[in-house]
Amino acid sequence: MGKYDIDWNLYADISRRAAAEGAVLLKNDNKALPIKKGETASVFGRIQLDYYKSGTGSGGMVNTRYVVGILDALKNCKDIYINKDLLGIYEEWVKEHPCNRGIHWGEEPWSQEEMPLTDEVVSNAALNSDLAVVIIGRTAGEDKDSSAEKGSYLLTDLEEDMLQKVCKAFKRVAVVLNVGNIIDMKWVDTYNPAAVLYAWHGGQEGGNSVLDVLTGEVTPCGKLSDTIAYNIEDYPSTAYFGDKKRNFYAEDIFVGYRYFETVAKDKVMYPFGFGLSYTTFKTENILFQVPKFDGQESDCQLKHDKSGIVNILVKVTNTGDVKGKEVVQAYLSAPQGKLGKPSRELKAFGKTKELAPGSNETIELSISVKDIASYDDSGVTGHKSCYVLEAGKYEFYVGTDVRNAALSGVLEIAELIVVEELEEAVAPKIAYERLHANETVAGVELVNEATPLRTIDLQKRIIDGRPEEIPYTGDKGYKLGDVFDNKISLDEFLAQLSDEDLIHMSRGEGMSSPKVTPGTAGAFGGVTDNLHGFGIPVGCCADGPSGIRMDCGTYAFSMPNGTCLACSFNTELVKELYVMEGKELRKNRVDTLLGPGLNIHRNPLNGRNFEYFSEDPLLTGKMAVACLSGMHEFGVTGTIKHFAGNNQEFGRNESDSVISERALREIYLKGFEIAVKEGKARSVMSTYGALNGIWTAGNYDLLTTILRKEWGFKGIVMTDWWAKMNEDGEETAAHTNTQYMVRAQNDLYMVVENAAKNTGNDILEESFNNGVVTRGELIRNAANICYMLMNSPVMERFLGRMSEEEKAASENAQNEDNIAFDLAYQRIEDDTLLDLTGLKTGRGDTTMFALNFAKRGLYDISLKVKSHSGELAQMPVTISIDRSIVSMITINGTNGEWINVTRDLGVIFNQNCYLKIYFAQGGMEVDEIRISIREEIDLKKIMEDKTKEEDNE
Repeated sequence: MGKYDIDWNLYADISRRAAAEGAVLLKNDNKALPIKKGETASVFGRIQLDYYKSGTGSGGMVNTRYVVGILDALKNCKDIYINKDLLGIYEEWVKEHPCNRGIHWGEEPWSQEEMPLTDEVVSNAALNSDLAVVIIGRTAGEDKDSSAEKGSYLLTDLEEDMLQKVCKAFKRVAVVLNVGNIIDMKWVDTYNPAAVLYAWHGGQEGGNSVLDVLTGEVTPCGKLSDTIAYNIEDYPSTAYFGDKKRNFYAEDIFVGYRYFETVAKDKVMYPFGFGLSYTTFKTENILFQVPKFDGQESDCQLKHDKSGIVNILVKVTNTGDVKGKEVVQAYLSAPQGKLGKPSRELKAFGKTKELAPGSNETIELSISVKDIASYDDSGVTGHKSCYVLEAGKYEFYVGTDVRNAALSGVLEIAELIVVEELEEAVAPKIAYERLHANETVAGVELVNEATPLRTIDLQKRIIDGRPEEIPYTGDKGYKLGDVFDNKISLDEFLAQLSDEDLIHMSRGEGMSSPKVTPGTAGAFGGVTDNLHGFGIPVGCCADGPSGIRMDCGTYAFSMPNGTCLACSFNTELVKELYVMEGKELRKNRVDTLLGPGLNIHRNPLNGRNFEYFSEDPLLTGKMAVACLSGMHEFGVTGTIKHFAGNNQEFGRNESDSVISERALREIYLKGFEIAVKEGKARSVMSTYGALNGIWTAGNYDLLTTILRKEWGFKGIVMTDWWAKMNEDGEETAAHTNTQYMVRAQNDLYMVVENAAKNTGNDILEESFNNGVVTRGELIRNAANICYMLMNSPVMERFLGRMSEEEKAASENAQNEDNIAFDLAYQRIEDDTLLDLTGLKTGRGDTTMFALNFAKRGLYDISLKVKSHSGELAQMPVTISIDRSIVSMITINGTNGEWINVTRDLGVIFNQNCYLKIYFAQGGMEVDEIRISIREEIDLKKIMEDKTKEEDNE
């Protein structure tokens, strides 16, 4: 097998291991789990028949070859038995109560209707089983939050009734949670099941991973990447969550365990980092080494060498009777000082290899002294806009979760040290109060204080930061390949591009652009004939964090969701998984995956938490580094998103996240900073909404001052799809305001239908002519795009330098998926006859057309067909648009006569779509296929109506 060929069995094995290691065992009384060989389990819960491999939206739309659900895996296991009588009852009930997946995006409910249980059914099951496995499911998704209601964050009445009846009838009950986000857990105390396992959304191998944990093939070793409190109201962010216009982050840096461990330990049901095992471990602190600080020499000792590192060695021994892995976590307790600090902050973690009973491993935890500093956004320490170490004792606690961590050692700092001098950026403009920690005789208390507001002149900073103009030289015959080969400078090359070319280059095309891999999200770079003529290739990006989304129906691998991966605390395993993802991206000629998602789990109700990793920025950043490092081994990369403050889906296009500069730098930007500095990220996606009054797609301080100037980021920033921008001070934003995007160094507007003909959809050209945007700024952004392209596989492919090995793998990919990378598009007007060249109608054949629709609207499809079979013959035909089946036709034999069959093709919103026709039987001839519009749709009016509907809500 060659370097670029994918071993799908290996891919599946790695994903299965990752999902298993991400499963978190919260309860296991009297060793209820694992299930022993020869035992019979009664499986309750309708979701056993409708496993959630991932959430909805762009983060979950992966077309997989197969999905193994939990029931599938249990049935395939030869060592245990399933109560078939109970299963039969569920199967019959589900026939009449099918899973509701919704018709359109965002319409799928977060839970499915549960089957009512009678006492008789439950008692009969108990008589014939050794234990019960209860599966409860929740999906999650884009553009819609969870709610603190039954069927979402809370259990439904029927789910509660199921738990009550089953826990009463069975001595051993194991509850498995097939969920994207954490849910209310008070029912554990109410019904007292023996075991509880968070299995998350495990991707297409998720069922097998759950089986591995349930049977003990894998000893559970996942740890919670979030705090589970008793009530949703206990999270300090809940009171400031869900407003469409503006959300004040009044809890400030006290997010998740940083809040609970400081002032509300009694409100925690399961602490951050918690997770049980089938075995036991002993952790011993064998070394604690700190740097020394000697007055004036302290600054130089803060460099990343041994003198600026806290080193902790922890010996972990398996003291139980089965194999297993353990996670070691190091937390900081900093002196409160003037800034006020959380009682605990995660600063390092490590995971052992699989330890046999009695064996041990020493874990080394290294913490840079720079990383224990706090940001002063008010100047209270005398050093505004600086990271500082206040004088006092810095205590380091080591353990297996935030609550079970013992003092390892102390670093004493005699006087304040300025670690890093920065400049104020992205500070809020609206007055509000935030939480602040004060140390009292009785302990730490949180009080309200005024949040520091913006003091800098942003417009002056923007004007002063404008790059120098590079005069237009006209075409000198240079190609981007000449820059790639170091024959000329990038500036010399870009000077050839006209103002019009540069404006066109700021526009990405999609969805399903014909210029890149079919069915992907977008194309960027050489998207016009003129740009392409300068040797600028067209880069390709594809959704999403859980696997490659290709709407044409190409198969891809569906991986565990972000939260599941973070709960593994295993960066090596996550990197191993993303090496496979990188190879798959390379195979499909995708240059960047639109992920991973790095937003913080500020509140459990955020519908998109399943894509993101954790409530903790360090864990988030390290997981992102693992993902990026894996993909980089094959030259491709990830687009880290959503930068920044995308912590709510409701009203995401309008809502303003009002966050202090300190909370931004210490919490909400920190994971991105780690991904840029350690993970060498080269692609970033901004958000839909606003951050401190400025929509992020045009937020200069976010994208230029912090991301590029402070962090040294080199690469592209793209908008989220069809995002809005505004000028500082404007209360509303618009899709047309791409001038502010360009000025802020958000290089690409994603997406337009035609980069050269976007007149009326943005006012960039007008703004350029009026001096709002300069040629220098356009060239600067074009340089960022070219940098990305020259550091992507598309560059060498464009130059004809693909290796023979990669060419062969690419050809194999096309044969595997029955799809060509260069599939020609056919234009669809009001009534269009498709070109049938090469159409086959044999048994099991699939024919696909790439279609470019002139209008959005309701369409019909007509087929003119005949068969020489008699009228009793049945020939099923399945018609799909992108990944969705829109019609299934059964055509009887026509005795050689031509007939016309017309079906509803549905609503076509995207300009570029893929029509797939599958012939289940042979013996049919097709003379013509016609696509015709039935009713044109005004998309602008639909969007306006949707906005009004949201306003009413």
